[in-house]
Amino acid sequence: MKKIIVLRIRGRVGVRREVEDTLYMLRLRKKMVAVILDDSKETMGMIQKIKDYVAFDELNEETLKLLILKRAKLPGNKSPGYDEKKAEEIAKKILENKSKISELEIKPFFALHPPRGGFKKSIKVPYPKGILGKNKNLNELIKLML
Repeated sequence: MKKIIVLRIRGRVGVRREVEDTLYMLRLRKKMVAVILDDSKETMGMIQKIKDYVAFDELNEETLKLLILKRAKLPGNKSPGYDEKKAEEIAKKILENKSKISELEIKPFFALHPPRGGFKKSIKVPYPKGILGKNKNLNELIKLML
């Protein structure tokens, strides 16, 4: 089963209650927060409901390794202190469904910076002209946010 990365772009103002509840269930409670989810029918239904507030795409191994190295946090906001080899090993296990993020005792979400250099496209428009929805360039965008 593939992994999907979901990044919340838009904030909390003017969000319908059912959309806000879905964002909360997916642990997307603030702007610039990313979560990694399984590519299942149920998850994709939830993502379709919130597509006007998030960007999502299939996760690649290099992006996951960088997220674990630079943005993974233990409870209490402590850094786990993984080296590059350990982070690569963990990323492979997660992508091959041999382990879950919750089993690693790190927080299930990644807080990111706004992208360095800003968003190159409009924020409030779907992907071909903006960045919301299914975004084929999301892995590159996340690298700018680390």
